[in-house]
Amino acid sequence: MEVLSTPYVLKEKAKQVGKVFGQENFDVLNIQLKTGEQVPTHHADCDVLIIVKSGVVTFTVEEETVDLTSEQVLYIKPFEKHGLVAKEDVDLIVMKIK
Repeated sequence: MEVLSTPYVLKEKAKQVGKVFGQENFDVLNIQLKTGEQVPTHHADCDVLIIVKSGVVTFTVEEETVDLTSEQVLYIKPFEKHGLVAKEDVDLIVMKIK
């Protein structure tokens, strides 16, 4: 067993993106954004799950837009273009499944 830490850092600095853990078949990232900060449109070559720990974030995936909260999980297929904007300070877990 291993407990992984994702400390909240937005009080100290803006825009945190970091790898939390990785294995051969998956990576876990933590993204923290202040209100209005964004990640430009890009794609991944693998399946991606987005889990919102706190806040609200707007994701645009292939021209479709959705506001995500901690009550939802977003699945993004390989090579789907996506970008995001924080509607509130947001703390996300990103799971890249290879």
